[in-house]
Amino acid sequence: MTLLARLDRLPLSRPHYLLLLIGGLGYTFDGMDSAVVAFLLPSAKTVWGLTNGQLGLIGSATPFGFLFGAIAAGLLGDRIGRKKVMMYALAFYALFSVVAAFAPNYEVFLGARVLAGAGAGAESAIIAPFLSEFVPAKRRGWFVGALAGFFSFGFVAAALLGRFVVSALPEGWRIAQVLTALPIVLLLWWRRSLPESPRFLLTQGRRDEAERVVAKIERDVERATGRPLPPVPESVTEPLTRTPKVGLLTALKFLWSRKMARRTAVIWAVWFVITFSYYGFFSWIPTLLIERGITVTKSFEFSIIIYLAQVPGYFSAAWLSERLDRKHTIALYLTGSAVSAFWLSQMNAPWSITLAGAVLSFFLNGTYAGVYSYTPEVFPTWIRATGTGLSSAFGRVGSILAPTIIGVFAASLGFAGVFGLTTAVLAIGVLCVLVFGLSTAGRSLEELTENGAPVAATKEMTT
Repeated sequence: MTLLARLDRLPLSRPHYLLLLIGGLGYTFDGMDSAVVAFLLPSAKTVWGLTNGQLGLIGSATPFGFLFGAIAAGLLGDRIGRKKVMMYALAFYALFSVVAAFAPNYEVFLGARVLAGAGAGAESAIIAPFLSEFVPAKRRGWFVGALAGFFSFGFVAAALLGRFVVSALPEGWRIAQVLTALPIVLLLWWRRSLPESPRFLLTQGRRDEAERVVAKIERDVERATGRPLPPVPESVTEPLTRTPKVGLLTALKFLWSRKMARRTAVIWAVWFVITFSYYGFFSWIPTLLIERGITVTKSFEFSIIIYLAQVPGYFSAAWLSERLDRKHTIALYLTGSAVSAFWLSQMNAPWSITLAGAVLSFFLNGTYAGVYSYTPEVFPTWIRATGTGLSSAFGRVGSILAPTIIGVFAASLGFAGVFGLTTAVLAIGVLCVLVFGLSTAGRSLEELTENGAPVAATKEMTT
């Protein structure tokens, strides 16, 4: 029998849910760090007398850091292991969140936000491919979609910080950033509780370590369910052990080779579309509301409602992704996002803006649940973290451009023009995924990627 057949036949139970919680908390604080910037902009503008262009740079700082963090996390995750990268990234992000909190001027604040974003981006890029490697094919779509759903809790927490800390206290915008660094204490738990991915260990030829991880999970599942484990299927493809060292040029050459180019193009396009739209909306919605005559306090209250809509958006898409397939779920929620963005572009009253914004929030975040499930499935184990990281990094180009474009052109485009542009970008994404996307639901990672294995490697044989 193979190790991966043993791992994939396990029913979801307490050990898997513990991994979901561990990774989910990482995404919660990533989301909080990303979202809190929108609530810091009005305070930063007042404290340092910033222009809209400078505010746009702050809005782009975190996703700019995300880009480099995601690339580094992918490359390091395929070289030194998923677990190490996840832990180092958390520490890096927390450190520079504190530096940003005590920044004496705009320049230091901007630089610290870039570096905090690099840490958050590295963590964000590694969690989904890491934990997807523990989950059986039948439940992987729900699991990774639900995992991404924890981002929504971070955004809601950021909105609450904006309302009850940033707007309520004289130095609230600094205090809020200190609070976003508190997850550093999670390292003590993660170090003891997180196993390394057996799939990664096998690609490194560390079969004995992989055996110990799988055996422990089997014991934990049997104890949690109180029932004998299901029988092991006789035939399954094991990952290859002699894999090449992953470097940036090696990765790009493979990902854009003839056999992988279509998958890579679709994934990169979807990441760009959703991330451009997402950050364009969430980075500027509090400021745009204020400019339409709504007070800072009321703007933050409306933002809480908009952010709360993320929660059902993520988890409904996680549920649907195993029933409609990932590509169809992504297309459905992108379509809902496009319609909602157009609706928002036509609204003027605060209540109607809030309602349309909440619906847009629902669909944008539902799209992310599908994208986070979909991305690790299309890349082979030996390059999964790098492929996911580079896809996320390309998406961050959209998140860098969106806040700056909106900041510079908001005056000329107007509220309607900003979200009309978002509608067009989302519509392109729908066509791309429907026409060229790969169906992945219910198929093992090895079945989906066995044709993307490195040449000249040998299969890990078991008895």
